[in-house]
Amino acid sequence: MWNRTNIEDKLKKSKAKAFKETDILDQVAAILKEEDRKEDEIMLRMKSPQKPTPRNHFNIDLLETDRIYHVDQIKDICITYRLRFLDTKYFKNEIPYEALMKIKEMEKEHDITMRGFKIVAPSKMFKLENADDPLLFAPIGNGYFYLIHKWGNDLTPFRKIWAWSFKSFENLIFSTVIVSLLAAYLIPNGLFAKNPTGVEFLLIFFFTFKSIASMVLYYSFAAGKNFNTAIWNSKYFNA
Repeated sequence: MWNRTNIEDKLKKSKAKAFKETDILDQVAAILKEEDRKEDEIMLRMKSPQKPTPRNHFNIDLLETDRIYHVDQIKDICITYRLRFLDTKYFKNEIPYEALMKIKEMEKEHDITMRGFKIVAPSKMFKLENADDPLLFAPIGNGYFYLIHKWGNDLTPFRKIWAWSFKSFENLIFSTVIVSLLAAYLIPNGLFAKNPTGVEFLLIFFFTFKSIASMVLYYSFAAGKNFNTAIWNSKYFNA
């Protein structure tokens, strides 16, 4: 009844809402014709000492349209499912052999040396610094990335529900209220009074809300957690 969530499918649906295939190819073709070195030098000066994301000079005629994604679409999926989009150097799991073979094939077909690989995956799959369903990307330029390979199991259908609570502070408060109401409703009627009234139920609700909110605050702040919008591209586990 509960099908697992395929992140690649969700990305395709997100892209379909914003772009047409012909528009994407036209934009990517224009990107590949730009003076890459000059723009990279500008970005390097603006963001020094950080290095800009490198560009891979793909042959536009060999690219598959349904594998081209903009960073905004990747960000949207990461926030929705509480995933991270980071450089492969932070990925602690082993890159599958199939992915390496695809990279070698693409390098041979496009006659390039690919750089700047990034991965979309849950936080637990990265080596994060102190402050289930991986997707491997290579940058094209101007916020566009090419999906090279996907491996592992799809996400459980409950992950989106779980991750929704951590999208923003408002979502977290709303979820805490709902859980508190459910907990108050499940408390046996005769536990505190023989004939509980609406006022007594309200007091029970405030008690459960205070208890659950305390645990949520501890998990969210004392344990160094943050909202989805803040961590989707952060290399810090307590960002």
